[in-house]
Amino acid sequence: MKVKTILVSQPEPKIENSPYFELEEKQKVKIDFIPFIHVEGVSSKDVRQQKVDLKNYTAIILTSRNAVDHFFRIAEELRYTVPDSLKYFCQSEAVAYYLQKYVVYRKRKIYVGKRTFQELTPLIKKHKNEKFLLPSSDMLKPMVPETLDELGVSWKQAIFYKTVVSDLSNLRDVFYDILVFFSPSGIKSLFENFPDYQQNNTRIAVFGNTTIKAAEDHGLKVNIKAPSPETPSMTMALKKYITEVNKK
Repeated sequence: MKVKTILVSQPEPKIENSPYFELEEKQKVKIDFIPFIHVEGVSSKDVRQQKVDLKNYTAIILTSRNAVDHFFRIAEELRYTVPDSLKYFCQSEAVAYYLQKYVVYRKRKIYVGKRTFQELTPLIKKHKNEKFLLPSSDMLKPMVPETLDELGVSWKQAIFYKTVVSDLSNLRDVFYDILVFFSPSGIKSLFENFPDYQQNNTRIAVFGNTTIKAAEDHGLKVNIKAPSPETPSMTMALKKYITEVNKK
C-alpha cells in the first residue's frame, strides 16, 4: 500500500530546513507532528523530599535541554542563587548551547561531551573530586547511574521533571499510513490512550532497539527500523521505505 500520510509522535521541528519538511515535499506525503508524551516539572517540595540541597553540589550534569530548564526553575523556586563557580557538564553541544539561556557562557566552567553520555564520562572522570548533581526525569536510562557508579564519583540523581502520557483522544478516528516512534514511552502512550488499538494496515516506524522491543512486546509489527548502517536517521529510513512502496 502506498504511503500518503505520516504521524510523527514528537513536536514539530522548529528549524526551517528539517529533513522532515524535505521528505514531505519530495515524496509528496503529508506529515503531522503530535507529541505522544510531554514533560511536566515536579514541585520544589518534591525535590526537597528527595533530600536534595542544591548548595551541597559543585557540579551539575545536564543530559538534555529539559534538565537545563528544570534545574534553573527549581533553583528559582528554592530561592537558590546559582554560584558562578558551579561547573556544568553538558552531554552535547546542543545542551551546552541551550545553557546560554540562563548563564553568561564565557564566565562559566562548562564541559561538553560530543553526543552520548559515554562520551561525557572522560570529562567527569577528570573532575572526580567534584560533588555532582544529576537533575533528570523519572525515565532515566539505567546506563547513566551505572556509568557514574563505575566512575566512583560522588553524585546524586534528583527527579526534577516527569514524562507524562499526552491526551490523544482527538486522534481516535484519525488514521495514518505510518506511525513514527522514538521511545518506549511513545508506545506506552499509544496503548494507554487506545487500549484496543489494532495496527491493521498501518505501518510502524521505530528508532532504537528499546523502542523496537516495546513495540513488539505490545504485538505491533515493526515495518521500518532505524538507525541502521544504510539509514542512520529516521528520515532516511522513511525515505527509503516510501520510495520502495510508492513506486509500485
